[in-house]
Order: sequence, then C-alpha cells, then structure tokens
Amino acid sequence: MADIARPRLEGSVAVRGERRLSFAEFGTPRGAAIIWLHGTPGGRRQVPVEARLYAEEHDLRIIGIDRPGIGTSTPHLYDDILDWTGDLELLADNLGIDTFRVIGLSGGGPYALAAGAALPHRVHGVGVLGGVAPTKGADAIRGGLVEVAPYAAPVLGAVRLPLSYALAAGIQLVKPLAGLAIGTYGVFQPRGDRELLARPEFKAMFLDDLINGSRFQVGAPLADIILFTKHWGFEAADVSVPVRWWHGDDDHIIPHAHGVHMVERLPDAAFATIDGESHLSGMSVATEVLQTLMELGPRKVTRKRAAKA
Repeated sequence: MADIARPRLEGSVAVRGERRLSFAEFGTPRGAAIIWLHGTPGGRRQVPVEARLYAEEHDLRIIGIDRPGIGTSTPHLYDDILDWTGDLELLADNLGIDTFRVIGLSGGGPYALAAGAALPHRVHGVGVLGGVAPTKGADAIRGGLVEVAPYAAPVLGAVRLPLSYALAAGIQLVKPLAGLAIGTYGVFQPRGDRELLARPEFKAMFLDDLINGSRFQVGAPLADIILFTKHWGFEAADVSVPVRWWHGDDDHIIPHAHGVHMVERLPDAAFATIDGESHLSGMSVATEVLQTLMELGPRKVTRKRAAKA
C-alpha cells in the first residue's frame, strides 16, 4: 500500500447551534479557495492525490469538509440540503475565505449546488462529479441506487445516532482488513472503478479517509440518505452561478442520464461525459476539474502568474 501525505492543516470551526465542522486543507495557505465536498460515504480527506499536487503547483487552497456525523463534525440532521449552507458560510468566514469555488462528488453534489443557490455572491463556480439528482420536486428523476433511499429513510431516522457509533466501532474493529475490503469491493465494480481502486495511491487515499473519518462516528452518510429523500430546499433554476458537471457513461450507481437531466435544468451549466467510466470517474479527472473551475469567475493573480507576466 502506498503512503499518502497528511493534509497541510486539519481542525474544526464553530458553526450554528454550538456545533463544529471539521476540515482538512491541501495546497497553499493563501491560494484561491476551493471547497471539496466528499461523497456518500466519505470524509474531509477524500481528495485525489492529483488534485492535492495540482493545488500546490498552482497556488490553490483546497478545503475538504466533514459533513455532520463524520470525522469530528458534530452529529446533526439539517432541515434540508439548502440548510447546510448556513454552516458553510460560517466556516468560510472563520477560515478567512471571501469567495470560493465548490466541488461535490456523488452525494456531495447536492450540497455543492446548494452553495451555488444560496451564496451566488461568494461562489464563483460549482463542479459536480457524478452527482445525485433530486427525488422530490420539479427536478425529480427516477432510477439509480438513490431510489431505494425512501425505503431506508424511516428506519434510519429512528436509529441514526446509535447506528452511527456502532458502524464506527465495527470499522475500527476490522481496520487491519480495510485494505483487503477495498480491494475486494473493487473487483466487483465496473472496469473504470476497478482500475481506479487498483491504483496504489488512489486506494491509499480512500483507506486513509475511511479510517480517519470513521474513527468516532459514521452518521454523515445516514443523514445524506434521509435528506436525499426530501425536497432539497431549492430548485435547479435557483442555481445562477456557472456549473460544470462530469459524469461517467457507465455509472452503475447514479445513472449518466441523471447528470444530463440536471444540466438541462440549470441556468448556466455544461456537461462532460467521461467515456467508458463508472461512478468514481470524476476523481480520475480531478486536474481537469480544477483547471475548468478556475476559469470561472475572476481569477486570483498568483505570485507565479505575476512573475510570468
């Protein structure tokens, strides 16, 4: 198993209701800020190695955020996905961030779009990588693994907190076998995900994120499932900032058609198909994603760019 460097900085900040959100920073401390929102499941360290290296080389500041119930973020169930942006704004304020771009992977996609809807004065652009589509409201679409969420949500609502701690204890108990478990999971995935999970540095990143994020609790993915069955609190038409969406055409978890469906409803959006790739494919084009997002909105003049000029 390849070694993976720790984040440049980790910590937590105070948000609403005397709660805290934990975060991890990669790249350069004064670079242009990019908020990276993990998938379901996932945590603050679920940032590809290529993205981390690109951030260091291009004066970017990538900040991975643990949603409530993972890492050391206080357990909490938002009223809807839009509600989370109140915490995001406070986190940005506490970290000294004025404007930023947002990237959401899979289950992080709805949260990234919510940031674009609620904070257009601060968000210059949104990137979505194989993102979840709504199950309720004007933008709802059927199909995909998220379609089973309504059957699980009532049960999860009753046992979310105890199940969170039980799952964390179980993961820590089998931690020595976690690498084998990820490898075994990869064997049964479509070609794109299988090849990605076979890459030592990618597997190491996933393992590092899993072990660190689940050390105390695993409530965030349970809360995600509940919120995905509700109206998000906004419509696609409310997202006025530019959105760029990447989706594998062999995605077995969130259908490619869901991404096409959403981009057709977003006011300013472009869609990119990742040919022959499956659900994790967005992670494999992380450098392209960062390059594209940094062209959206005003570009911060870095020391390197100023020197070239």
